[in-house]
Amino acid sequence: MRLLHTSDWHIGRTLHGTDLLAEQEAVLGGLAAVVAEEQVDVVLVAGDVYDRAVPSADATAVLDRVIGRLLATGARVVLTPGNHDSARRLGTFSGLLSAAGLHVRAVTPRLDEPVLLADEHGEVALYGLPYLEPEVARHELGVPEARGHEAVLREAMDRVRADLFLRPGVRSVVLAHAFVGGGVASDSERDICVGGVDLVPARVFDGVDYVALGHLHRPQTLTPRIRYSGSPLAYSFGEAGQQKQAWLVELDAAGLAEVRPVPLPTPRPLSVLTGTLEELLADPGHAAAEEHFVSARLTDPARPADPMRRLQARFRFCVHLDWTGAGATGDAGSYQERMRGRSALDVAGEFVSHVRGVPASAAERELLARALGAADRAEVTR
Repeated sequence: MRLLHTSDWHIGRTLHGTDLLAEQEAVLGGLAAVVAEEQVDVVLVAGDVYDRAVPSADATAVLDRVIGRLLATGARVVLTPGNHDSARRLGTFSGLLSAAGLHVRAVTPRLDEPVLLADEHGEVALYGLPYLEPEVARHELGVPEARGHEAVLREAMDRVRADLFLRPGVRSVVLAHAFVGGGVASDSERDICVGGVDLVPARVFDGVDYVALGHLHRPQTLTPRIRYSGSPLAYSFGEAGQQKQAWLVELDAAGLAEVRPVPLPTPRPLSVLTGTLEELLADPGHAAAEEHFVSARLTDPARPADPMRRLQARFRFCVHLDWTGAGATGDAGSYQERMRGRSALDVAGEFVSHVRGVPASAAERELLARALGAADRAEVTR
């Protein structure tokens, strides 16, 4: 049996306010070609199907089209909710959908009820563990004394292993959404770990043939049988240049036979450009980035005027900029200390200097004085 391990689709996510639905559908819809070419039997989605608990109508339409393409190949799809999803919403009509080949495992008390599929070697049990919020899951699982992710995941896996004990010879796969020890985070995940307390050791997942993890957006191997597929798209500029992928997992009669990466396309790469505004606008070496999502780090000694508009004239997908020039850090001391004893006009002038890196001109100070005077008069007449 061949399985395609994916996770963290985050349909509906934006990049610094820029819609990514077209890029998401391009990558996720393209999974159908991979499934057909590699003769995949089951597509796994280990959590964070959507980016929010209440997805937009456009996001749900993308998921509908993507799942339709995958099912049209003849493959089955097994998915679980992550910490971004609403398990209840995602699980709506799951009983009916399973007849069409879409298996949504979203009910915590029933996590030890596997999807059972068969190949020439016998049955494979696929267990989908929805994201287990400790304070909720410990009551749903009937273990109120459990505290933290490790405790509730250990209880979940004990139930999975108990069910497997009654299925001798059956091969097993677990989908889980968690931060497992040894994993390396990116800067685009929502933290589900407080001070390392809820880091889950890999040994919690002992006893199954393959563990398809979700949550971390960087593809990585913790052990040969425990892996993160990562997100199909880069969702922060910290992931610029990262090759996104899925894992192609093959099970034979004895269990896990082979795992290999399947590279995913990048509809629009991410680029981080550093230099003065004029350098970024003129440098021919940045020509390739003109169609990329761009984050610009401006090193001008003074903040340039209208930098985003000027950058977007060349890099139309520039979505973020930082000014890191010499004036960006401001003066030492607290704001209160620096403003003490100054007039309102001086405070406004200090603000202009702080934002732009250069003092307000005489004409600008005159406009500020007129605006402050008008505000004072309006206050008196109230």
